[in-house]
Amino acid sequence: MKVEIWSDVVCPWCYIGKRRFESALRDFEHADDVEVVWRSFELDPTTETVHEKADGPGDAHLRRLSAKFGRPVEEVAPMVAHVDETAAAEGLEFHQDVSVPANTVKAHQLLHLAAERGVQDAVKERLLRAHFTEGEPVGDEETLVRLVAQAGLDAEEARAVLTEDRYLAAVRADVAEARALGARGVPFFVVDRTYGISGAQPTEQFAQVLRRAWAESHPLTLVGETSADACGPDGCAI
Repeated sequence: MKVEIWSDVVCPWCYIGKRRFESALRDFEHADDVEVVWRSFELDPTTETVHEKADGPGDAHLRRLSAKFGRPVEEVAPMVAHVDETAAAEGLEFHQDVSVPANTVKAHQLLHLAAERGVQDAVKERLLRAHFTEGEPVGDEETLVRLVAQAGLDAEEARAVLTEDRYLAAVRADVAEARALGARGVPFFVVDRTYGISGAQPTEQFAQVLRRAWAESHPLTLVGETSADACGPDGCAI
């Protein structure tokens, strides 16, 4: 069974959704037969990357969100706090007060490389943690090379991919496909190209879809006579 997940590495609900999906998958009896593929989605392709970490905690993140949504900082702050609290309930440590803006197209290119090298989930996790917990500038090339090397990619190959924009077309194709599938935001989960799940749904919702998709793709075929010796609610055959 194949699960494709469209998300961005600067999307808080994508990180939360990742944890909830992983919790459902961990308890799924056929987990070893599930292939997970991370697809690219850029929340804001126009974002300009900040190339250095923040000097320290502050309200810059709140002010950026305030400007983006046209709402006072006093209204935005509780929203951010709610996200942080939700993340904590899933075992995640968010420090959005040190996060910096990042254009993520280069990060997505490296995730395509990671898929080919068999370390995509490790790279995805490393980039999410770098942005939300450590305040790393995940749009900066040298920072990205350092981070993905920690997650199992070859640093020189990663640097070459960014220099050549080797997977740029693949990133654009992922974004276009998300729109074609009806994604209005991320995270967006597609199970066996049959079920779509929008948003960081509760763990049980993911578990239900995994069970349903597995049952439909692996139907049980009965063999032999249906009247063979057996016992049922009305007694046993004699």
